[in-house]
Amino acid sequence: MKSCFQKYLLPIFIVFSFLGPISGQYYGLSFASSEAIQDLRTGLDLSPGKTLCFDNNFQLSFDISFQPDQLEYFGYIFRIINQRNQNFDLISNLTSPNGSQFVIINQGNAAPHSFDLENTGIFNQWAKFTFDFDLENRLLTYSFLGIKKTEPLSFEKNNCFKILFGSNDYPKFKTTDVPPMNIRNITIHEGDYLRYEWLLDEYSGKVAKEKIEGQDGQVENPLWVKKMRMEWKLLKSFSVEGPISVAFEESEELIHFVGLDSLISFSCANNQMIHTPYESGRLHLSRGNQSLFNQYTGQLYTIYPDQQKIAVFDEKTRTWDKNFDPPERITDNWQFNKFYSRQDSSIYLLGGYGHFIYKNKVKRYHIPTATWDSIMPPSDSFVPRYLSALGQVDSGAYILGGYGTETGQQIHNPTNLYDLLYFNVKDTTFEKITELKIKNEEFVFANSLIIQEKTRTYYGLTFSKHLFNSNLRLIKGSLDSADYSLVGNKIPYKFYDINAFADLFYSPNLDRFFAVTLFHNTDNQTEVSIYSIANPPLPLAQEGEPFWNYGLNYILLVVAGLVALVGVILYISRKKLSIGQAPSIESIPNSHISSPDEGVIQDRKNIIYLFGVFQMFDSEGNDITKNFTPLIRELFLVMLLFTIRWERGISSEKLKDLLWFDKPAESARNNRSVNIAKLKAILAKVDGCHISKETGYWKVNTDPTKIRVDYLKYHHIVQDKNTLNKSIIQELIAIVHRGGFLSNLEHEWLDSFKAEISNEVIDIYIHFANSMDIAEDPEFMIEIANYICYFDLVNEEAMMLKCKALVHLGKHSLAKKVFDNFRKEYKNIYNEDFIKDFQTILD
Repeated sequence: MKSCFQKYLLPIFIVFSFLGPISGQYYGLSFASSEAIQDLRTGLDLSPGKTLCFDNNFQLSFDISFQPDQLEYFGYIFRIINQRNQNFDLISNLTSPNGSQFVIINQGNAAPHSFDLENTGIFNQWAKFTFDFDLENRLLTYSFLGIKKTEPLSFEKNNCFKILFGSNDYPKFKTTDVPPMNIRNITIHEGDYLRYEWLLDEYSGKVAKEKIEGQDGQVENPLWVKKMRMEWKLLKSFSVEGPISVAFEESEELIHFVGLDSLISFSCANNQMIHTPYESGRLHLSRGNQSLFNQYTGQLYTIYPDQQKIAVFDEKTRTWDKNFDPPERITDNWQFNKFYSRQDSSIYLLGGYGHFIYKNKVKRYHIPTATWDSIMPPSDSFVPRYLSALGQVDSGAYILGGYGTETGQQIHNPTNLYDLLYFNVKDTTFEKITELKIKNEEFVFANSLIIQEKTRTYYGLTFSKHLFNSNLRLIKGSLDSADYSLVGNKIPYKFYDINAFADLFYSPNLDRFFAVTLFHNTDNQTEVSIYSIANPPLPLAQEGEPFWNYGLNYILLVVAGLVALVGVILYISRKKLSIGQAPSIESIPNSHISSPDEGVIQDRKNIIYLFGVFQMFDSEGNDITKNFTPLIRELFLVMLLFTIRWERGISSEKLKDLLWFDKPAESARNNRSVNIAKLKAILAKVDGCHISKETGYWKVNTDPTKIRVDYLKYHHIVQDKNTLNKSIIQELIAIVHRGGFLSNLEHEWLDSFKAEISNEVIDIYIHFANSMDIAEDPEFMIEIANYICYFDLVNEEAMMLKCKALVHLGKHSLAKKVFDNFRKEYKNIYNEDFIKDFQTILD
């Protein structure tokens, strides 16, 4: 028994003594790559301020994985530099067109290696890289992803080295080219002796602790994996006009925001925003509307149950199949839950609240027949409620918690609900599974529940409905018991139930959760925030917090694991069976993640869009926007806009002032030369667009017979207001309908362009409207007034134009409503009353 303990149990206890919550596998260092500006990219120096010296041969090994679905994968995994400034590099280029995903630079020679990445699992599990430096025989042997090779080596014995991962500023070897990678478990053996070990299991700070000799490394701009599983990261905040709604497209990792005039899609993989203007005109959205993406049919729906209407978006034509009517009163269905059932091709709506009544009616929309029906379950099986979380499964849905009362009447003492119910689509019945055992503060739920049937677990976002300045917290629970635990930190959430909405999404490809908060403010703007946390999310812990502080559930889990292991070992020992080495448990599931096809848009050859989100399509219709780094994009836009606006272009001195003001002249010149060369390579794929330097000025020359630039067309239109007619105005509308000028970019030099364009557009619309008799085309006048309001919400002339046009059409009540809304917004913005009355503005 003693030998059994020494052989099996002692190592197990040692291992568990180092575990964090649940398991010690969730750690490592993630590297900020091309999605961040150069100054914020991640670098790791294993010996800050000095070198690592070896008398004998040494071996470097580490675990690596890559972040899936990124635009760029080029960069230095590591560089080793000796005292003679000889270097050995491992370079990643996973998206290389020639298939050389990894390149080794040894003695100035490049050795490319190609892999079938689908079978390596390197995007979703750890792979070990090992490099043996035989300094005595001056040979290098490296092995990774099934390849093992030996090559000559220039390094000598008794030498010292710098070992740098990712970005570095080491003299003569500086680089900011970093792949989007994760690194952990760096070890260096000298001979057979483990000399150094950096686990990279830190939670915060810039120190990478070395476990054996105290040779701590230093990290610049660290992204600790453990922290990424404990803390939500704010990815994006922005505001959109009107009461928007949100839906998640899992297959493409897109969060869609349905707006009044365009669909805004946020890419969870690379944090890019895509604006898709509607060709079907402005959508009449009302507060309380919700959206749903059908992953089985690939359709996006927007739902307004008060009117029993569901609009479907056609991505190819950019149109909605129907519009909503302006509501006569505020919605009767706040915060309802919804899901699509593949079993009967129907959309189900459950619960909600409106006009002091909590709902438990289940509404069903049968898509093939476009018909509605409903059921009213007994209140003892489904208590009337809202602010519940719903998670879909194949045969139905789980509904968790909420706020309501058995009678449905708000005056009858409503309370928080914590029951977990299962709704069966086949027989439309509810079954109570369990009820949460509330530990501390009472809470309600954000709209969606993430169900993981394989592990019989769920995740949901909770918050207090009694606070305006509330917080969202993620909980993990069981589908089979009343237990739950808090994971992750708090997300700030402004809650007022008729103005706020929160939802939770999960991307299996990216293995991350995404939280979205919406708040509709008094300026008729919806404030949007998007957050993410890595899976599996862990309980929030302070650096250095002991294991036992993670909670009783985790301690019991570990103890149960120990007991099970002891039982297995004793059983095996008694049976005298041989024991093989157990496979390692990797932190990320073994399933390949393939990037979505970019596709070719046949009708968008040689186009540059500057209104809305910046986009460029090459001569074959491919979207090449992703080829622009932030700096190259800014360089291109500066030269293009200065060329169109002032024809002569921009001088080198002005370029330095705008883009490289913090660099000396020679460095700025080198930066300019390198980036212009890269820009020329991108523009080579586009017909009729090239860079020139004439009389000392940099220009982007565009041939209008070969390439379309929306801003160039716009510039021609605004040059002469006297030639305006309805056809030209419609051309202008088509241009600016994509959105504000370069709406996704913020540069100080760009502000003057944006302000000037907004003023020009408003002036042109008003100038044209004043030149026409409203009676000629009142509907078109209303459309012009709406477009003016895109740029100026309280433009007095637009309001007057719209009211007069509505009166001419006999819609007096609508005209009065427009006027009243204008007065309200005017008061909110200027904090003073609008002095004219309704009759005055019609005269």
